Amino acid sequence: MRRIATPDLKESETPTVLIKFNPAAAVYVDRAEPVFVGGLLKITEKGLEMRKWVLSGILASEETYLSQLEALLIPMKPLRAAATTSQPMLTIQQIETIFFKVPELHEIHKDFYDALLPRVQDWSHQQCVGDLFQKLASQLGVYRAFVDNYKVAVETADKCCQANLQFAEISENLKVKSTKDCKDQSAKNSLENLLYKPVDRVTRSTLVLHDLLKHTPSSHPDYPLLQDALRISQNFLSSINEEITPRRQSMTVKKGENRQLLRDRFMVELVEGSRKLRHVFLFTDLLLCAKLKKQAAGKGQQYDCKWYIPLADLTFQTIEDSESTPIPLVQDEEIDAMKIKISQIKNEIQREKRTTKGPKVIERLRKKLSEQESLLLLMSPNMAFRVANRNGKVSPVICYQHASDNCFCFFIHCRSGFKSFSLTSLELQMLTNSCVKLQTVHTIPMSMNKEDDESSGLYGFLNVIVHSASGLKQSLNLYCSLEVDSFGYFVNKAKTRVYRDSTEPNWNEEFEIELEGSQTLRLLCYEKCCSKTKQNKEDGEITDRIMAKGQIKLDPQTLQNKDWQRTVIAMNGIEVKLSMKFTSREFSLKRMPSRKQSGVFGVKINVVTKRERSKVPLIVRQCVEEIERRGLDEVGIYRVSGVATDIQALKAAFDSNNKDVSVMMREMDVNAIAGTLKLYFRELPEPLFTDELYPNFAGGIALSDSVAKESCMLNLLLSLPEPNLVTFLFLLDHLKRVAENESANKMSLHNLATVFGPTLLRPSEKDSKISNSSQPISMNDSWSLEVMAQVQVLLYFLQLESIPTPDSKRQSLLFSTEV
Repeated sequence: MRRIATPDLKESETPTVLIKFNPAAAVYVDRAEPVFVGGLLKITEKGLEMRKWVLSGILASEETYLSQLEALLIPMKPLRAAATTSQPMLTIQQIETIFFKVPELHEIHKDFYDALLPRVQDWSHQQCVGDLFQKLASQLGVYRAFVDNYKVAVETADKCCQANLQFAEISENLKVKSTKDCKDQSAKNSLENLLYKPVDRVTRSTLVLHDLLKHTPSSHPDYPLLQDALRISQNFLSSINEEITPRRQSMTVKKGENRQLLRDRFMVELVEGSRKLRHVFLFTDLLLCAKLKKQAAGKGQQYDCKWYIPLADLTFQTIEDSESTPIPLVQDEEIDAMKIKISQIKNEIQREKRTTKGPKVIERLRKKLSEQESLLLLMSPNMAFRVANRNGKVSPVICYQHASDNCFCFFIHCRSGFKSFSLTSLELQMLTNSCVKLQTVHTIPMSMNKEDDESSGLYGFLNVIVHSASGLKQSLNLYCSLEVDSFGYFVNKAKTRVYRDSTEPNWNEEFEIELEGSQTLRLLCYEKCCSKTKQNKEDGEITDRIMAKGQIKLDPQTLQNKDWQRTVIAMNGIEVKLSMKFTSREFSLKRMPSRKQSGVFGVKINVVTKRERSKVPLIVRQCVEEIERRGLDEVGIYRVSGVATDIQALKAAFDSNNKDVSVMMREMDVNAIAGTLKLYFRELPEPLFTDELYPNFAGGIALSDSVAKESCMLNLLLSLPEPNLVTFLFLLDHLKRVAENESANKMSLHNLATVFGPTLLRPSEKDSKISNSSQPISMNDSWSLEVMAQVQVLLYFLQLESIPTPDSKRQSLLFSTEV
């Protein structure tokens, strides 16, 4: 049995740095400044703290990996012993092939683990570990032999399983000892899965070193050793990487009559599991999929036809309708990770522009930015279809979320009245060449195509008052919906009450909408369907009738004025009057403690819980209970804003300890209650995850190794003050219950993390990268980076199954790992 002890954080043995149990002082290591005192290097405790958490996580990851290697070694001895008998299960040659180099890998990592563990346990600011990582990197040659033999090992194991049922049963039930405190101390794994672990391990070696280097000051003695280890690892990986060139498919078919281009768009085609960017042209009689060829500078565009289908032969299926293998879609959290990388590169470009390093560095970063944005462009589409011709040849394509932006909305309307045909190679070439002149979409939608000074959107809060509407020709039951664009998609943020039987509805309702890089406000007017004649059924649900739709650009110059700005949105003969006021993120971050300490808003959470003699503030419990009573099926709960006057009324009631607040909530719109809960967390003098721990959480979520990340994130979570921790776990439990009703409320774990992440996690004003920025574009990109990191942290805890329950005792939360 081995146990990883959490590094002793109570007190350092050396007098130069005092390290306390609560790592609240830890921040990104690049903010830690080395100082020379009496000829000795002293690194501030802030920098050392996060480095210590990273190393603790690496130890936990090594422990898991060793248990996997041990699970492979366990059957080796009996198999070898049986090989010398008259009835061997496997031959010696087969055993050596299947378990090739596994004992050597175990010995290497056992030595590394045993050497690293005491150094982390006996931590001080002078502690060095770089030599251990350098030694580990120098032994990567053993992995070369393992990787070269891997395919043969898996094939041999498969053949042996087919030939021997007893070995097949053993290979499917290899037990890996758990590294967590749980009743089940072992988990079953297949031989094939475990044989892949070393392959996965070696490909992640550079990521682990990147993590450690990021949290190691350049003046630390470990830095050059870790750089050397990283160089060795990168060279090794580049030598074993293989490029797979997917096969190309083409088809030929004849010409239609009276052909005209209806629409063209960029889409993504799935080719043998790989996403490929395509330009799709919808003609009146056929659908053409083409690839834009790369051309030398100065030469014109040219297309290469990938396939086409006459509309008469075209069939298509959505994911829901399809019975075949599902089309893989990329998870929202992976998309956010790509956006974070893009924001980081943009920040680097802005920083380099203020230095004198020259255009070469900026050009290299721009190339890197282009690569990342191209990857995001390929991965972000999330509407999957299968299109096929009459011969059954299928091509999966994935388009962007809104069908109105794609060719598919035309399919059903265009198919009737046409006959099948085929094109000769010459006709197909001529048609493809004509696409260069016919195309209406010329530029791939990437920010690299935008000017540097182009606005990247607004971050902060937009207060909107929906006053009234005019121009209706008959009395209707009307309400308005407000949407803003968020990372490329429009999201519903607020909805007015239904104003009944009027040609001139007067709502005069105010909403507070959070903006995340938003550039456009969209307003939709709906007629509330009350009579059966006006009910439209779609997917079995009753939908209200949209009467008008319009939008306005959110002009930063106009909205910078703190006064209310009145405007009118004209659409389909209907005019809606609005007033808007914008508060930038820079000002919304300023948390002002309440002067009325007897209330709850703007009062420290420990003060409230102590006064109430409760573990979780009463306002949190009451709001959660009411939302769970009647809001779990509410579409967009927590995303759709409640009426501002209702929220302020609830805030005043809680602050004055009004005993009738429960009665008020029962009569109030549930979105206002959700808004009150969000407002409470937003107005805390210090965010729930605390100012000092915030940078650590942002650093921990960026760790590459999953086991190391879990170790670090749980340690940080348990470092929160008791009221913060218990309140967060209570809220976390509630948000998971909300997500369980996603089919009704449309709020996934990712959506909830997007709403609550920036509320629960915020940098302090002094540590905010943006508060000291003088570059507006860099500021917006930094806000985007901050917001996505906050979302990722909360999403991680929402998805983590091993989070303790709110009622658990703190002793049961203490982190330890066992094998």
